[in-house]
Amino acid sequence: MDIGTVGGLGFAVVAIFIGILLGGGNPLSLIDAPSIAVVFGGTTGAIICSFPLARVFKLHSVILQCVFSKPINPTDTIKSLVQYAEVARREGILALENHIPDMKDEFIVRGVKMAVDGTDPELINQIMEIELEALIDRHGQGKQMLDTIGRYAPAFGMIGTLMGLIFMLSNMDDPSKIGPGMAVALITTLYGAIIANVVTGPLADKLQARDAEEIMVKTIVIAGVMAIQSGDNPRVVESKLMTYLPPGKRMEIEKQAA
Repeated sequence: MDIGTVGGLGFAVVAIFIGILLGGGNPLSLIDAPSIAVVFGGTTGAIICSFPLARVFKLHSVILQCVFSKPINPTDTIKSLVQYAEVARREGILALENHIPDMKDEFIVRGVKMAVDGTDPELINQIMEIELEALIDRHGQGKQMLDTIGRYAPAFGMIGTLMGLIFMLSNMDDPSKIGPGMAVALITTLYGAIIANVVTGPLADKLQARDAEEIMVKTIVIAGVMAIQSGDNPRVVESKLMTYLPPGKRMEIEKQAA
């Protein structure tokens, strides 16, 4: 579980409740069934209309991916590729076939298998690049759904607010109903803002950050497999792959190696 995602969402929710209590409000007064129906029901309908049902039914998996995904450490990937380069340099590239069961990254396994089978280097690079592009597209679809929810929820909140104002103005003959009516009208806007800024917006940004990490790691894998297939010296392989890391991370790894 990603502690940062869960902790951040929890902190935001707690901060809102603390603000309500410090302001002298009652959290239960913010629960309004018509507003929930307008915002949540309207947003759900808009999402179902905007995307194929198969993708809508997989929305929960996108959210779970944000919460339970583990950070990918590119340093470990580089170390593994350098070890495979040492084996290929010392025993020949065919010797890597014996190490395939120990490889934890399926992307590395596919690349190494093609290299061991003697596949043309350009074809290996092309196949792995296509798989990377497919990954980017899948992650982009998940983020697109979260962004769409974040766009529609405030809009339906505003629709609910306008409906509440209309109903309130229709009862202007009773001044005692104006204050409560205005409060209920504004609750729908609150619901939409919370959905967009507390839930879907942060989750979409976290998904984008995880996507960037995974893309970088898979790019490192492609470069590493191509270097191993061409028979580069392990030190050359390490130098190539280290260029993908920020300077601070490179210096940290060099210090550890020293």
